[in-house]
Amino acid sequence: MPNPKRRFSKTRTASRRSTKVAAVPTLSKDPGTGETHLRHRAYKVGEDLYYNGKLVVSGSEAAE
Repeated sequence: MPNPKRRFSKTRTASRRSTKVAAVPTLSKDPGTGETHLRHRAYKVGEDLYYNGKLVVSGSEAAE
C-alpha cells in the first residue's frame, strides 16, 4: 500500500514545536547567608559549600 511522502508538513511540525520553550530557572534566597541560588542545588559562599541552608563542606576542610 502506498505511503505519503511526508506525513506532516514542515509548517505543522514547526508550529507544534514553537510552544516548547525553556523555562526560566527558579531562584531562591538563603535566609542565613542571603545568597541567591538555584533551587535544589548546592552553592558556594566564599569557600564554604551550602545545601538546603546548611553548611555541607567548610572551606578549611576542602583545603586539607
